[in-house]
Amino acid sequence: MGIKQNWYLVLALFLFSAFLNRKKSRQDTFEKIVSEVNQNGQAYSTLDELIKFTGHRLTGSENGKKAEGFAFKKFKSFGYSNAEYLPFKTESWSRKSVRLSVVPANSDNFREVEVVSLAHSPKAASLTAKIINCKDGLEEDFANVGDELKGKIALFNINIQYPSNRGKGNLHRSEKTALAIKYGASGVIISNSVKGGVLLTGTASVTGELIPIPAVCISYESGRNLKKWIIDEKNIMGQIQMLNNFKEVRARNVSVKHKGHKRFKNQKIVVGAHLDSWDLANGAIDNGIGAASVMDVARVFKKLKLKTKRPIVFILFMGEEQGRLGSKALIKDLKATGDIDNVALMLNLDMTSNILGFNAYGNPEVENLISQYGKEIKEIDENYQNLNISKAGLHSDQQSFMLEGIPVTRPNKKLAQKAQDCYHADCDSFDLVSREDINNNVKYTSMMLYALANTDKLPARQTSEETKEHLTNQNLKEALILGKEWFWEE
Repeated sequence: MGIKQNWYLVLALFLFSAFLNRKKSRQDTFEKIVSEVNQNGQAYSTLDELIKFTGHRLTGSENGKKAEGFAFKKFKSFGYSNAEYLPFKTESWSRKSVRLSVVPANSDNFREVEVVSLAHSPKAASLTAKIINCKDGLEEDFANVGDELKGKIALFNINIQYPSNRGKGNLHRSEKTALAIKYGASGVIISNSVKGGVLLTGTASVTGELIPIPAVCISYESGRNLKKWIIDEKNIMGQIQMLNNFKEVRARNVSVKHKGHKRFKNQKIVVGAHLDSWDLANGAIDNGIGAASVMDVARVFKKLKLKTKRPIVFILFMGEEQGRLGSKALIKDLKATGDIDNVALMLNLDMTSNILGFNAYGNPEVENLISQYGKEIKEIDENYQNLNISKAGLHSDQQSFMLEGIPVTRPNKKLAQKAQDCYHADCDSFDLVSREDINNNVKYTSMMLYALANTDKLPARQTSEETKEHLTNQNLKEALILGKEWFWEE
């Protein structure tokens, strides 16, 4: 063997040894993270404190302001002297009163239906119109009804229930409402999918602005009865009366920074969760578990004095429920200062519980990294399944970053059915939270974050054209057009 071949062999052995040493160091840190969370995890108790202190956390409300202050003080207590508020102005919606009555045409046989307003309905509405069954609220359902819907109230399901729609992708409630408006509806009644009289709220607006028609949600049972009554009586009228607030408010994202090496200062990783919630319950699942998990991941990094190449920004967003207001405000500020170019990756925790793996959002480079490091996490904690997916989605704070071409990831989780059923509902309370699941959030997120923050190379940010192609390939174009966030001319 010649000198040149010997040199190549020595180099290969050196590189392999360095690889093994880095892996050993990484796994040593993983073990410290697991030990710390198992012995001292605080996400569960932090969430309990937050809920008892604030109740719901509606953006712009006194409760929302209290939640912002709670998070700021909690970060400070973990040793983050750089904790800061990131204030922004926005318009926030809140409910006042609503009433839904249904009655056959030319009859006084009114039936009162228990109902909640959907966010961004008008400040005031008083409507009487015929109710038209629009099945599952897909484009085909509205097209089949056609002109008959004009000036009428559209009734449709929050999910896919009709056999004719099986296998089709569902739409967000706001997208279904946008289609109802497109086809001329004067009002919207959405039937929930959860049995047991559960009422659901959430925004009916794809833009975060007021919609021109009232939108309400009724229970699964009320929806089933109303559909049957329409078949029996044919001409069923609905009367919707509502009052709401929509006004300018001040809200604050809450942020802390974990220092990285100065060589990588232009490769920040943003770890976020939304702190706000709707007001029907205390928002333990959506998104108390995500917010408390992010706070405890930050605590773990500070407590263990973890060193990372890349700086990490931990941030709790307000206003996600009303159209990603907080993350949109952050992106606007980052673009104004030019700091948007220094964000390399965004990791979002929304309704995160019982983590199975991570979602690469259609980015093969992110998928390779989360799979590689997931195998190492599984070696440390056999309960971690490393079940990763790669499908992009909208309607949470990662969308704000994805639209800028920034690679994003989010835990792939499996909520308990009872918790899933209380999404945006009047039953979303602390008793749904599992201490073990929320501790797993912190362990697995901390380990994956540590690995990503120290990896040799993160995926490159996409150009505008690459982002357009990516979103198109992920079948998100039509939804973004409906939401007025398709920024590319055709």
